[in-house]
Amino acid sequence: MIQLLFTVLAAEAGLATALLFKTPLRKLAMLALDRLKRGRGPVMVRTVAATVLIVLASSLHSMAKIHGHAGAGELDAPGALTPTDQVLLARHMLEASLMGYSLFLALVIDRLHNYIREMRGLKKNLEAVSKQNKTLEEAKFGGSDDDESKPYQKDIASLNEEIKKLKLKLKEKKGEVKDAEAKALAAKTHSEGLTLKYDRLLEDNKHLLDQVQSGDIVVSRSEGKKNT
Repeated sequence: MIQLLFTVLAAEAGLATALLFKTPLRKLAMLALDRLKRGRGPVMVRTVAATVLIVLASSLHSMAKIHGHAGAGELDAPGALTPTDQVLLARHMLEASLMGYSLFLALVIDRLHNYIREMRGLKKNLEAVSKQNKTLEEAKFGGSDDDESKPYQKDIASLNEEIKKLKLKLKEKKGEVKDAEAKALAAKTHSEGLTLKYDRLLEDNKHLLDQVQSGDIVVSRSEGKKNT
């Protein structure tokens, strides 16, 4: 389960990184996301997200249950956790963190995809309006009659206003993209930290198994001495 979550998180981090920088990989990522959002793709994504949320809620419930056992005084020292409970709690915490960050990265990727598409549309509109404005200005200066140039002047003024609006929208979208990029980088940094936590969890689990095995050996030896 944890390895699968790490694989998903690494894939999402790679996809987010591809969207952050203007490289040929960004085009491939955009094409892949465009195809994913067609047909039954959105339904499948929502189903997977709902399943992950249910598993996340189950992990949180298990964590609360472990804390409840410790707080209820079922152990020798109320509030203390046995080594087994500590490992289980760390495992559930790691799984919950991985699932939470994977959902967060999926949301960031979706927002980045939408922002990039909107920015491309705004740039195309801005280029089309600029070309139309340039054509009208050439027609204005090339004409000889002032009465014939008055309609062009009105069109040029309206086009200039539209260009200003498009530039403002483009600037806003760039700011939103920068915010999404910062969130994606932060999530990638957290995923690297989770990888380190996973390695520590494996070491703790191995240490716990060694303690259990050594305890079994001591018990078997003491029972052998009693029998003799």
